[in-house]
Amino acid sequence: MSLRRTAIALLGVAALLAGCAAVGAPGSGMQAPATAADPYAPQREIRVTPPAWSRDATIYQINLRQFTPEGTLRAAEAQLPRLKDLGVDILWLMPIHPIGEKNRKGTLGSPYAVRDYRAVNPEFGSFADLKRFVDRAHALGLKVILDWVANHSAWDNPLVTTHPEWYERDWKGDFHPTSWWDWSDIIEFDYGQAGLRRYMAESMAFWVREAGVDGFRCDVAGYVPLDFWNAVRRELQAIKPVFMLAEAATRDLHFEAFEASYGWSLHSGLHEVARKGASVDALAGYYSEQDNLFPRGSMRLVFTSNHDKNSWEGTEFEMFGPAVEAAIVLTFVGDGIPTVYNGQEAGNTKRLQFFEKDPIEWRAHPHEALFRSLNALKAATPALWNGPWGARMVRTANSSPQRVLSFVREHRAGARDGLGGALPASKLLAVFNFSAEPRRVTLSEALAHGVYREPLAAQPEAERRIDAATEVELAPWGWRVFTR
Repeated sequence: MSLRRTAIALLGVAALLAGCAAVGAPGSGMQAPATAADPYAPQREIRVTPPAWSRDATIYQINLRQFTPEGTLRAAEAQLPRLKDLGVDILWLMPIHPIGEKNRKGTLGSPYAVRDYRAVNPEFGSFADLKRFVDRAHALGLKVILDWVANHSAWDNPLVTTHPEWYERDWKGDFHPTSWWDWSDIIEFDYGQAGLRRYMAESMAFWVREAGVDGFRCDVAGYVPLDFWNAVRRELQAIKPVFMLAEAATRDLHFEAFEASYGWSLHSGLHEVARKGASVDALAGYYSEQDNLFPRGSMRLVFTSNHDKNSWEGTEFEMFGPAVEAAIVLTFVGDGIPTVYNGQEAGNTKRLQFFEKDPIEWRAHPHEALFRSLNALKAATPALWNGPWGARMVRTANSSPQRVLSFVREHRAGARDGLGGALPASKLLAVFNFSAEPRRVTLSEALAHGVYREPLAAQPEAERRIDAATEVELAPWGWRVFTR
């Protein structure tokens, strides 16, 4: 190499090193430009844009068989104005399809043993009844999602005969239920088959196009390959904006397929606190995962009851005892998209039978007013909105940290949501006493301080200042919610 070439090369190296020292160097205050060639450039993890109508939505789960004495879509339709008044937004219908008869459990069988993916169970009515239900819901400003069982079918689904290659086989070469569970009324699909994938995607698209449904709650979604869900979401989104809820607690499902996944661990943590004497640290697992493991802007389904919990483990009153009201409130003001299981607003104390007719016993109950107030609070408080629109939940110190949970959610002036839109300034301070003794706590951190209203109080004060010297009084298992 000539001296001239050597000098040029050395100058180039020096310039490169100088650039590295300037761009992204510690203390430089600069970051390397995000380019396609930079493998370390931050990327937006969530590539799904949730429908605008999910922004402040609450989900209401309908178990059609037990929702009304008739157990039909027509009878459920008559309840739509009441649900609108309750303040819920997305109606989740448990599976509406015909149920298998072979190896059926109980008299009526499980709605999750699907015999025909493109028909309506005559027990519930007709396709026309479903379409009418959806249209009526839309006219009231409500959305409807269907429960979808993609992982398995009933033993006597016609696909078993027409496409036996679409099903998995065990070591004996026989069809088999999902391994390790007692789901003896179903058999497992094989998603290694492209034909099955096309059929299932086309079936889901059918209900969006023909019935006008607004999305799906996907049963055991984590048992079905992720690339299938990613492809289905693209196809459905080409028809209309949809909302997708995965029965799973897996972060990757949020990237391209689902808005929401299950927050099972919050329910179990609340049960530990309410019934087993655990400290509020039992709730840290869920909230830490939401803050650090799941992608920012993801929605997690939070609940105090659903069809699984109610039928197999117990009602919310069994699960949470005297803490039931605090648990309900936390699911609305903490991080997550809240869900109401039909009958909770009536204070249902019955474990609804899963395979038999066992209608909800409707009655007046204080929880109806509670749910209505919480839904109104959520809609009016941008910090409580869902997913990319909501504010992070920040734990703030209090003088009884083992038994009292306190946190703040805040959008400051000029805040923008995860989609780039402007957000109104909004702040919420919540304090929960998860113990059987009354408590008076102080909040030492400046984050919690300010002038607030208490919109859910029995006798709301005009305004109240909270600072480090303020004692917040809490009844046993009591809660206080302050906003500004």
